[in-house]
Amino acid sequence: MAEPFKLEVVPETDSPAEGGHDAGMAMLMMGLKALSQRALIALSACFTLITVGSCFWLYMSRTSLDPQQLVLCGMYAIFVLAANIIVRRA
Repeated sequence: MAEPFKLEVVPETDSPAEGGHDAGMAMLMMGLKALSQRALIALSACFTLITVGSCFWLYMSRTSLDPQQLVLCGMYAIFVLAANIIVRRA
């Protein structure tokens, strides 16, 4: 004949403080994940700022602008504009 069903009491090994530590670590990891996602979005927005700033710096660093330098600065500006359009579409 089979034995009747018995309940076994398993001693509790985890203290409540350790469970709170695990939950706190999970919340910290969730916050860091959201922060890293925001940082990537900000970094993609900085691409435009850096490239346009480089065009401005290149133009302002010229001491004398002869026609050839103006054409070269314009070509660089068109390249930067095309690069920004490609990055925004991708």
